[in-house]
Amino acid sequence: MSRSWWCEYASLPTGLAPGVRITVSAGRIHAIESGCAVPQSADVRLDGVTLPGLANAHSHAFHRALRGRTHGGGGTFWTWRQAMYAVAARLTPALYLDLARSVYAEMVLAGYTVVGEFHYVHHRPDGTAYEDPNAMGRALVQAAADAGIRLTLLDTCYLAGGLAGAGHEPLAPEQRRFGDGDVAAWAHRADARWDWIECYPDTRGPNRVRLGVAAHSVRAVPKGALGAVADVARDRRMPLHIHLSEQPAENVACADHYGCTPTELLAAEAALGPGTTVVHATHLTPTDIAALGQTETVACFCPTTERDLADGIGPARALADAGAALALGSDQHAVVDPFEELRGLESHERLISGRRGRFSPAELLQAGTSAGYRSLGWDDGGRLEVGALADFVTVGLGSARTAGCLPDQIPYAASAADVTTVVVGGETVVSGGAHRLGDVGGLLARAIAAVTGADGQHGHASRGTTDADGMTETDRRRP
Repeated sequence: MSRSWWCEYASLPTGLAPGVRITVSAGRIHAIESGCAVPQSADVRLDGVTLPGLANAHSHAFHRALRGRTHGGGGTFWTWRQAMYAVAARLTPALYLDLARSVYAEMVLAGYTVVGEFHYVHHRPDGTAYEDPNAMGRALVQAAADAGIRLTLLDTCYLAGGLAGAGHEPLAPEQRRFGDGDVAAWAHRADARWDWIECYPDTRGPNRVRLGVAAHSVRAVPKGALGAVADVARDRRMPLHIHLSEQPAENVACADHYGCTPTELLAAEAALGPGTTVVHATHLTPTDIAALGQTETVACFCPTTERDLADGIGPARALADAGAALALGSDQHAVVDPFEELRGLESHERLISGRRGRFSPAELLQAGTSAGYRSLGWDDGGRLEVGALADFVTVGLGSARTAGCLPDQIPYAASAADVTTVVVGGETVVSGGAHRLGDVGGLLARAIAAVTGADGQHGHASRGTTDADGMTETDRRRP
């Protein structure tokens, strides 16, 4: 059965067009008609500008619990990590399900239709496996299904606690739950996802989960193991993601131990290419930029996180000019607003170059839509064209922020609060600015309180008895 939407304006591959009818069948765009002055009786009317679905190419869902809680004492990226470890230590599959569900719902409210979850909280706090070794991953899959967002689950290899001139350090106690011991054990556990992910039943439409892998960083994955992770990605035809040169200290340690930059190490391990996404790519040499461009590696920038953690400003324009594709993510979710990430990519370039218009509106939108989809293994999304996934987002033109804005420059003016409608796979998840789950702020407040203990409780409230994996019987019945 087909459905149709009439868009006041729609951002098509040929540019912005007025009066566009989008017809959807079986979760994909079946037809697009331009020049439709008025909607038909069966059309759902979308006033404002309708954009392709927006991709959040880099997420750590549990970091959302830190928003507004880490700014009292200054510090650096490295001191911020201690607060992050404290939250990670409290997670159980049940707590993570509730937290991730509310975080993903916040993303959809903001206009995101697909998310790449860089997932490394695999085991119990002491490093022992849950009864189901992928219980935490299952919680993320269920959370995405509940929230109505597509998910690429990037199972992350995390083997070492850090890197210094003398070599890789063992996992610290607070990192034990991230590690699998060695790369073979990681690959075995990650491969077990295929036993259940392909037939994961989603009662709200077609399968919306795809699998990928990640190496946390050159700090956490030694040489040799990096190549092995890349081999897994190639053999399974999955996307590969890795944090790269987010901090100068990583570059120094890599040079001291390996005698090269992190990018050069990845190149030596055959870990670069169109199927690889490097996250942050902040502190690069000209040689690094050339290597990433020549291999058509994707660079995912996370502007709101990079400024929140004082990472620095990466060479986005230089990477694009060299041949790298650009994607965007919200990472630690200090802000969940795809338009702020789009503007951040441009604004940071303006700050370091002294010039405006470093990226065209079309380039920014591509980074936030189709390039992000491709980096997550969804080559068929992020575009409003026949045959593409029926994922789209409508932004109102009448708010205090967008009033008077030219429709084709809406990304420069809009915020997440201006999103009125979100459709994923032909299914309306947000309508009238409201998510189908109801009060997302309330969901977030309860989930964060349970994880941080802010409500005075250290476990999960009002969910009944949990089993060995920290799951209730209701959770366990979920596939």
